[in-house]
Amino acid sequence: MPYLCETMHIRIGTRSSRLAVWQAEHIQTLLHQSGLTSELVLIETKGDLVLDRSLSKIGSKGVFTQELEDQLRSGAIDIAVHSAKDLPSSLPSDLQIIAFTERELANDVLVSRNKSLSLGGGESFRIGTSSTRRVALLKHYCPHLTTVDMRGNLQTRIRKLDEGQCDALLLAYAGVHRMGYDDLIIEHLPVAEFTPAVGQGSIAIEIATASLDSQVREVITRLINHDPTAACLLAERAFLARLEGGCSIPSFALAHWADGQTISLVGGLVSLDGSELLRETFVGPPNEAPLLGHSLAEAILARGGDTLLLQIREQL
Repeated sequence: MPYLCETMHIRIGTRSSRLAVWQAEHIQTLLHQSGLTSELVLIETKGDLVLDRSLSKIGSKGVFTQELEDQLRSGAIDIAVHSAKDLPSSLPSDLQIIAFTERELANDVLVSRNKSLSLGGGESFRIGTSSTRRVALLKHYCPHLTTVDMRGNLQTRIRKLDEGQCDALLLAYAGVHRMGYDDLIIEHLPVAEFTPAVGQGSIAIEIATASLDSQVREVITRLINHDPTAACLLAERAFLARLEGGCSIPSFALAHWADGQTISLVGGLVSLDGSELLRETFVGPPNEAPLLGHSLAEAILARGGDTLLLQIREQL
């Protein structure tokens, strides 16, 4: 489709943090390789501007996406680039995800200047994180550690670490790696215990269904979407949607290709104080990925997850 590519100019909406811009520039590179031109449109979101309250206090759904979605609807941008883990579990009917990039390693990592620290070392120290999932899992597996609420972009958090506000940070490997801070990683957390948030490690492309030409949509999807990753994220997102979860709910899910033909999905829920943890694993074919996620969620709810969710929402 050479003529169409030559005439396409894509306005890419993105948050303005260095990591978000890196992700948007990565999408630009994928588009430019096939002759498309593009420009970045930087947009501030509520989650970027309100840093004196936890995510659960400012609203867990859409805090990093709402303003970008508003610009999609208005036609000011053609696509919005998100960290897949920031997307709400369900989207309005006028919006659509058309691509997921190949997933980076999904692990959480411990970041510090102090190389002697370790989650399993028995030493008590302070860990900075803004994630209710990470806080709850730390309380479950490492109750001897103290958590410190740590909002802000990656560079802000590292500055707060250097100022002594905490001894270490718990972050997603993908962001740390993309920003070139690998030398600060002192521990990769095992996903079997510290299972990541839904979508962690992938970049998602969102559009307004009414405003983007179908041929343009097909070209963008073909250039950016990584089918194996997309199948995994469809399963994870179906799990989260059934739980009606958002950033403030300490849920987790990670799907991977088990044998090249089936997807293995592990997911669950942990109480805010870490005292109760529910985890299940389901395996199924990729063409049934949403059903896989839905079935996993039903199993968690049936084991007491429904009551646990009510308790979590009452406490937030």
